[in-house]
Order: sequence, then structure tokens, then C-alpha cells
Amino acid sequence: MQSAPRIQLRPAEDRDMAAITAIYGHHVLHGAASFETEPPTPEEMLRRRRALVDQGYPYLVAELDGAVGGYAYAGPYRPRAAYRDTVENSIYLRPDAIGHGIGSRLLDALIEACDQCGFRQMVAVVGDSGNTPSIRLHQRHGFRLVGTLQSVGYKHGRWLDSVLLQRSLNAGDTAPPIPRG
Repeated sequence: MQSAPRIQLRPAEDRDMAAITAIYGHHVLHGAASFETEPPTPEEMLRRRRALVDQGYPYLVAELDGAVGGYAYAGPYRPRAAYRDTVENSIYLRPDAIGHGIGSRLLDALIEACDQCGFRQMVAVVGDSGNTPSIRLHQRHGFRLVGTLQSVGYKHGRWLDSVLLQRSLNAGDTAPPIPRG
């Protein structure tokens, strides 16, 4: 019987970007979670991560037995000022790391990090209504289904939906935003 893999969560670093780029590239080429059709270069992925971290958003990796097995980050939901207290989350796992609880651990840690940052709402935009594992993962972590945008993307020869899920962070909408510096 195999022992459970050792999972360690930590902030992503520059040295993780080759693994992160490979994970994301796989999902771009073979899945519907991302609506990108061409995998970004490692340099572009590094630029994206640095831009988020420089703005104070969390960007995490999960090491599975010492190798990056997945990553998660939060970023702005929309660019306009009134959305500044709402984040959108993203989680991607290495294909062989699925089913080990990494997505759940990453989402827990990401929610906690966004709580600590003072954000009030988290939105998940799940690519493809057939992506039930991601939808269920978010629902297990307190997200509620708020809508489906039907056939808004075309990839791999078929139309894809975007499923919107949302959960409150901190006091949610019961109090004014927390000032962030």
C-alpha cells in the first residue's frame, strides 16, 4: 500500500515558474478550464505572477513530495475601482496530482490568505459547465452557484460555458470595506 503523498503549501517563487508553466500549458492544450488557446511562455507566466504579487494578491504552490503539484492564486475580479474588494481565484493541478486533496488544501489556504488581505468576496469562474470536479470543490468550500454564461467560449471544437460561483470573505457585504494600504 502506498503512503499518502506529503503536501506542503507555500508562496510561489520564481524557481517554481517552469513547473507552473508546464501545469498551465497542459490545461490550456488539453482542457477547458482556461479559455486561452496557446500556452503562455515561462517569461509571460513569470510576468503575470509578479504583477499579481506586486499588487498584494496571494499566489501559492502545493509541493507534492517535493515537486510542484499545483498552484492557486487570486487576482482582481474586474479592473474598475468599485470591484477592488472582490477577487477571482484560479487553481490548477498537475494531472497526476489530481485526487490527493491538493485542490482542497490550496483553496483553503487561498481563502485564508484573501481573508487576511481584507477582501470581501471571492468569485470562481469555472471553464465549462462539465467541469463538475471544480464546481464541487468550490461548493464544498462555501461557494454558491450564482450563474452560468452559456456558450461564451469556443475551444477544442465545441462551445463552452462559464460557471460563476461566489463566496463571502470576512464580513462580506455586512460592513464597509476594510481599508488596505
